[in-house]
Amino acid sequence: MSAIAEVPTQTTDEINARILSVSEDKIQGFLPDPFGEIARLSDLPLEIVIERIAAMLRAGTIRRVRQTLMATNLAPGALVAWQVPEEKLEGAFDWMFHNDPFSGHVVIRTTDAPIAGARYRLWTTLKVPQGFSMQRHCEYLCSQTGATAFQMMPAKRLFALGVGHVRRRLLEIGSKTEEPGAVFDTQIAQLSPLEWRVLTALKREFEADELTANLWEGRAREAGVSLDEFLRIGENLNERRIIGRFSTFLEHAKSLQSGERVTKFNALFHWRVPQGSEIEAGREVGRFHIMTHAYWREGGPQFNDVNIMGVAHGTDKSLVLAHKAAIDAHLEQCGLAVDYTNVFWGGRSEIKPSEISPFVYRQWARENGIN
Repeated sequence: MSAIAEVPTQTTDEINARILSVSEDKIQGFLPDPFGEIARLSDLPLEIVIERIAAMLRAGTIRRVRQTLMATNLAPGALVAWQVPEEKLEGAFDWMFHNDPFSGHVVIRTTDAPIAGARYRLWTTLKVPQGFSMQRHCEYLCSQTGATAFQMMPAKRLFALGVGHVRRRLLEIGSKTEEPGAVFDTQIAQLSPLEWRVLTALKREFEADELTANLWEGRAREAGVSLDEFLRIGENLNERRIIGRFSTFLEHAKSLQSGERVTKFNALFHWRVPQGSEIEAGREVGRFHIMTHAYWREGGPQFNDVNIMGVAHGTDKSLVLAHKAAIDAHLEQCGLAVDYTNVFWGGRSEIKPSEISPFVYRQWARENGIN
């Protein structure tokens, strides 16, 4: 048996859990040595951290290792709900995932609430780079998939953005920060061609063999700049809040080769709060540790005009609902009137990063006859 095969790759392994509790979502921003910081925070030797992450990546426990970006600051985007005839739903799902590099999360959702929005079963995240039309892009996707309607819901503000599935397993119901969540704006930044070149190299997923202590040397060569210049540009982009976190993403949508499930239930929470209180309510939702995402999004009449949305995951449906009940109670205690709330449960799902490069979009549009 090879040495690699002998390295534990389960998330329940004690050392792996220590690493993942840090590496999933605690390495914020751009760092010259992200693995060194993971080693420091997990109190493990650097070589062990790299060995374990590489082994989990090869085994599929970790589905990708990459530097994330604040994509909402780089390309206009939206959560998009699609109405698709039932007989075309699976085919539309496959087409979105395999053929549209600008659609990221692709999820089939259901809700028990008798609302018009229940007919919108297919949900995707979409980024269309600067200078191109989201409306035109969605219309093209309808022509390819048979979708008959779509609702775009751009994020007006972000209040929580993290993953941390391993860390969230043992959360107490209602666990939250002492202070309200932060507010992240969605203003689009302008980048130079050199910055786009560095950013394109910086954001590409790492292969297991690329995981070394000198992580950025190869990416600097790929971008055609010196390591010092690469790090300088990366730090500048970070200061401009264009960089997200360095993260190891677990395969949480499907069972692992070992049979382990990192999460089982994916819940999209909807709340309707009074107009003018969206930021206050979003910050209160964003302080809860169970929330991996929290946004101010306008759902429109199909979704009963909800304006705060968030995502939570768990292995037990009743616990996920208990966490939501704690959030509901907290909003009421804060004097924030919620006159409608709902849950859309995720079923089949696939996840990939949404492409945000205008150069890639221009080529894709030309190949697909989109002007």
